[in-house]
Amino acid sequence: MIRSMTAFAAGERATDAGTLSCELRAVNHRFLELGLRLPDELRTLEPALRERVAARIGRGKLDLSLRLRARASGETLQLDHALVARLSTLSVELQDRFPALRVEMTELLRFPGVLQTEAADPERLQADALALLETVLDEFVAAREREGAKLAQVILERADAIAAHAADARTLMPAIRAGQRQKLENRLADLPQPLDPGRFEQELVMALQKLDVDEELDRLDSHLAELRRILKQKDAAGRRLDFLLQEFNREANTFGSKSVDARTSALAVELKVLIDQIREQAQNIE
Repeated sequence: MIRSMTAFAAGERATDAGTLSCELRAVNHRFLELGLRLPDELRTLEPALRERVAARIGRGKLDLSLRLRARASGETLQLDHALVARLSTLSVELQDRFPALRVEMTELLRFPGVLQTEAADPERLQADALALLETVLDEFVAAREREGAKLAQVILERADAIAAHAADARTLMPAIRAGQRQKLENRLADLPQPLDPGRFEQELVMALQKLDVDEELDRLDSHLAELRRILKQKDAAGRRLDFLLQEFNREANTFGSKSVDARTSALAVELKVLIDQIREQAQNIE
């Protein structure tokens, strides 16, 4: 299935450490180039993230960002009951020696170790990040495929137009050949000395060979069939289309160079315009 190289996808996931968000965007590029922006907690995950993306994406300049919005501190605070119990026993033991001793609640909570922050499990956070990435990748690939389907439709419309122009050229060629024969006969008739019939036929064959475009039109038909086949396959098609369009352009140029009639010259121009339009769309394909 044809995929566009431009797309965007985003998602969020609640974790023990907070809310994890992921954004993935891409633009056209000849190869796969991935830029990463990661929080410190996920720096060690970079190789795995690159591997996951490369397994799903073939081409494009991608920007992947992961952000961690930590939970409010109060959500992760825990009281060390054992330490509080020891402090309570100690205060009772010291009460006789220090009868004026009073401990405020806020002072007790500030005592080192009384309140503890629950640390997030690094392995679980990394697993959550990879799971979120897979979800975002699913959406990202789906967006590329939707855009790719539109690109394929535009390319097929241009391919149909190329086929129609090639058919028009085939229709015109018999009349053009007959016209060239008549022109040659008229020129030879103006010669002071009559030309040998054998020599006339030889000159005619050479003239007709120079303007024969059947081979170019046949190759155009073959390229059109290959183009339609590429657009149906599941693998990445961008590079194949790039190469095939070079062949399209070569046949169109040769066809134009052999033209001796304004009608086929106009068709050659139309062919080049359509091929260039397909090339513009193909540059967006993975």
